[in-house]
Amino acid sequence: MANGIDARPDVLSVVDKAVPAWANGMNTADFLGRAPHLADLSTPVLVLDRAAMAGNVAEFARWTAAHGFDLEPHGKTTMAPALWQDQLDAGSTAITIANLPQLQVAVAAGFRNLHVANAIADPAGLRWLGEALDADAALEVVLWADGVGTVDALERGLAGATRQPTVLVELGGQGGRTGARSVDEGFEIGRRIAASDRLRLGGVTGYEGAFAHDTSAEALTTVDDYLRGLLELHARLRPLYPEGRIVVSAGGSAYFDRVAAILGGIDDARVVVRSGAYIIHDDGFYRGITPSGRAADAPRLRSAMHVWARVISRPEPGLALLDVGRRDVSFDEGLPEPQVAAAGLGAETRPIDAVITAVNDQHAFLRLAAEDPLVVGDVVRLGLSHPCTVFDKWRVIPVVADDGQDPQVVDVISTYF
Repeated sequence: MANGIDARPDVLSVVDKAVPAWANGMNTADFLGRAPHLADLSTPVLVLDRAAMAGNVAEFARWTAAHGFDLEPHGKTTMAPALWQDQLDAGSTAITIANLPQLQVAVAAGFRNLHVANAIADPAGLRWLGEALDADAALEVVLWADGVGTVDALERGLAGATRQPTVLVELGGQGGRTGARSVDEGFEIGRRIAASDRLRLGGVTGYEGAFAHDTSAEALTTVDDYLRGLLELHARLRPLYPEGRIVVSAGGSAYFDRVAAILGGIDDARVVVRSGAYIIHDDGFYRGITPSGRAADAPRLRSAMHVWARVISRPEPGLALLDVGRRDVSFDEGLPEPQVAAAGLGAETRPIDAVITAVNDQHAFLRLAAEDPLVVGDVVRLGLSHPCTVFDKWRVIPVVADDGQDPQVVDVISTYF
């Protein structure tokens, strides 16, 4: 990769908590050449399951191809260039990112088809983008605007550039996050972009997940109504579109089936879904809300991430303290889920009937039956919820071959948050 942004660490270091002490200073290729296994690592450690990730990527590629959609997965989920490349290799047409720093990471890592699912108004950042676009004809960056003020900021910041970046009109709604609050307002924004000599109007976009958080009939109706508004905005802007690719984009990781149902009939634009969490999935929020449970043709996904933690205290009956906490695991969409226990990493596992009731910075409170034989030194595998707030806690992540008892470590990836 360019400019020092590498998909994998060149040299391993104990500065990164996933790296065992014996591998400190070792070249990553040499480390993998020793065929290390889970048992060779130390706790706490987040591991990714390569077989599960490959299955998830293949399943989502199948689904998008069957619907004739383009997939531009949201890279903010992992901020891992190695995994972005896996998604592109499976047929994705671009990588989506969420802000200027993430865009700079992606460009530095060598990616050339990028979709910024957010507004950029920073003058210095826009000057950098204009210079980057002019310096590299292969670089394509799609931007969003949800107001005339944003369009003005884009024009000012890109005043010195010679290339016209594509800009999508973002539709939102009352009580939502960003986005024009009505179709009428969105139309005026689109008309403003179309009249610009520095920007290219490229379609409409939005995020339906801002308006629902479950799978109730009411939530799904809200999502559908929002997507119909996006469809209406696209129809009204059609006379203003220039030649070239036009996009209607929606679809996070929770309601992409509704995107297929409402937007699937579009024949005068490319429908682009931006689901990002699918490559990892989870054992919590996404497991409960995924379309796999309500759509027959939906991708069948499984969690590809787990944290292994060690018991460091049994201070009273029915309580164990683990060596993980808020610096290691997610807690915003549910606490970790204890799944199995073992005498050590790579050892034979057994089911465990327990629950995490709280996490501190470096401790997790594991409540279990008083007679459970768990002792200090044993390990527990934890299922996690919401990969977006797991990956940002790990700069280096080992990838194991599968979910076997003592799988081989087959890769080590870097993240850039």
